[in-house]
Amino acid sequence: MITSYMHHLVENREVPGAVVLVNVKGERKYFEAFGGYQARDGTSRKTTTSTWFDAASLTKVMATLPAALYLINREKLALHAPVQHYIPEFTFKSITIYHLLTHTAGLSADLSHKSRWHKRNIFHELLASTLVTKPGETVKYTDLGMILLGKVIERVTAKPLNDLVETELYPRWNMPNTTYLLTEKQKMETASTEWDNGQYLQGEVHDEKAFQMGGVSGNAGLFTTAEDMEAYGLKWLYPDSQAVIDPYLLKGACQEHKQGRGLGWEVWNRIGDPPSCGEHWPPGSFGHTGFTGTSLWINPKDEIITVLLTNVVHYGRNHNLKTIRKELHSHVHQCFAK
Repeated sequence: MITSYMHHLVENREVPGAVVLVNVKGERKYFEAFGGYQARDGTSRKTTTSTWFDAASLTKVMATLPAALYLINREKLALHAPVQHYIPEFTFKSITIYHLLTHTAGLSADLSHKSRWHKRNIFHELLASTLVTKPGETVKYTDLGMILLGKVIERVTAKPLNDLVETELYPRWNMPNTTYLLTEKQKMETASTEWDNGQYLQGEVHDEKAFQMGGVSGNAGLFTTAEDMEAYGLKWLYPDSQAVIDPYLLKGACQEHKQGRGLGWEVWNRIGDPPSCGEHWPPGSFGHTGFTGTSLWINPKDEIITVLLTNVVHYGRNHNLKTIRKELHSHVHQCFAK
């Protein structure tokens, strides 16, 4: 069912390439690659199960969130402390780290869109931005909060954001193929995203803001593989299986805190339009998506992890991935939920 659906999507040019991995109760039950892409040099490449993908906004929950929890665990960061405590030049005194993690800071969703080649100082623009809602009241998904949190982490550690996750987290969580800045060899093994400036972006961050920040940001910039995402998902499904971050913190982060949001994660609460896991997944399922065509969803009730990696923007930004994600996750639920 999953295989035929994915083949259908590739044949109908709904997605160029994809990798789907399903883990049930700690055991990998499904792992297949589909389609392909055109590389930066113009050659056609097949997607394999080891192809790297631009994780896009999965960076928020795979880098920024665990980095924050790691520092909270070590009492170097306080969940309810004002952001201004760490970044004095940030002028909104009432906004806390908790607000950033739950997308309740009141910040606008994004900065004005500009070409990736347009030189700009993202952090200064963020500091100059205005609030759109009162802090703590409303969930409004925003890139800006996670960019800001990435900067907080850098102030606390006095190191780039990627340094913490790449030295303290990924090696200890069995994630050798998750990193921010790719080597030339790794770039060649990465699914190309969008056509830009006369060639496809391959192994270079797709998000314009993260690109302007040198490829390392709290909202985007991470590259990963399906197996590494599975390893990451297992730490959240079975928090006691790791000792890097107190399991209590992981368990608390993926619970609903406000309006379908945990810390970082989206949590399905059966209220309103279902998220990208679709309506059939049980309440308490949590996950996240990325603009390039990526997603990770975890169903604690049935102990299911679903990794979907695509480079859907390879064909442009008009696509059906919102519907496709729900359809695929419904197939996963039908096949593996008992």
